[in-house]
Amino acid sequence: MGRPGGGRIDPLIPATRWPLIDAVKGVACVLIVWHHMAIYGPMGEGAHALAPALFDWLADYGRLAVQVFLVVGGFLAASSLAPHGAASTQTAWHRIAGRYARLVMPYLAAVGLTVLAAAMVRPWLGNALVPAAPTLLQLVAHALLLQDLLGYDALSAGIWYVAIDFQLFALALLLLGAQRLAGALVLATALASLFFFNRSADFDTTALYFFGAYGLGMMSWWSTRVERIGLWWLGIAALASIGAAALWLDWRSRIAIALVTALCLALAERRSAVAPGRWARIVGTPMLALGRLGRISYSLFLIHFAVILLVAAAFTRWGVVPPWVDALGLLATFALSLAAASLLHRWIEVRPASWRAVLALFAALLACGAVSALR
Repeated sequence: MGRPGGGRIDPLIPATRWPLIDAVKGVACVLIVWHHMAIYGPMGEGAHALAPALFDWLADYGRLAVQVFLVVGGFLAASSLAPHGAASTQTAWHRIAGRYARLVMPYLAAVGLTVLAAAMVRPWLGNALVPAAPTLLQLVAHALLLQDLLGYDALSAGIWYVAIDFQLFALALLLLGAQRLAGALVLATALASLFFFNRSADFDTTALYFFGAYGLGMMSWWSTRVERIGLWWLGIAALASIGAAALWLDWRSRIAIALVTALCLALAERRSAVAPGRWARIVGTPMLALGRLGRISYSLFLIHFAVILLVAAAFTRWGVVPPWVDALGLLATFALSLAAASLLHRWIEVRPASWRAVLALFAALLACGAVSALR
């Protein structure tokens, strides 16, 4: 089970869904996609004239939505791996391998499609937007989620997050394996990240830089497991104090967003536990569309840059167009990205993870790289 040859890998996503978390992920993903549409390609530049303040905000602050995913990732990891503070070490490596397989199946497919899209549009779009044709070692590094650590240029926008997510999951699982010391180790690592590693860009290709936000998410989950309301409030106060101290030492908008997200998750989960039926009605019905968007958010995050390249190339061939045409192009890009993400989610992301599928998708990525090199 889980060996090369097609063995199925156990899912690592909790069976229970949180409608609010799905909605939050949907909003965060939309912000990241529009951030990329605002800064990549001629359409964002052209549409900027219609709403300069909005496009400036998206360009400067839209990327901060990644912090929401970091906190949610820690929250869900704690809930599934160690709901009461410690994880079994017997399945640690199997879980890490399973996490890798689940992450890279849609990732390999999306990166391969982006490589093909880049090869198609390279004659019409500038080198500043279109990634260069990849080398074999660059493709292998991407497949192993090592591209940033090894210094290779990214083949798509934002995919650094996938490598960081995998690092964070593996680091958290190793810390949780310490059993009785697990909570203390998670706290110590989160503090080291918040007060040291996250303050230096030298570490931004490693999990240590981001574990502060991830750890806040884990501690947010554990705070909800306390039954006595007084202890729960004490946990919330401790969580807020840690974040406030880190911000007092060195103000960082990304950490402020991570702290607010962690506190909101703790409050929402506590409310859900106290009045689950009422809370489900509050967050379920109005946020149904965002919840569906949240469920395909990973696929949307992976595939949207390929769509940006293709639509930008099509619009570039028309020459100079009015800003409102560029704005329509952005709307078309977003709509097509949603459609492509739905297909990627349905055909690959939700399929059972297996090494046979991973190897097949890696071979497809190499083939896409060969096609790109020949153009």
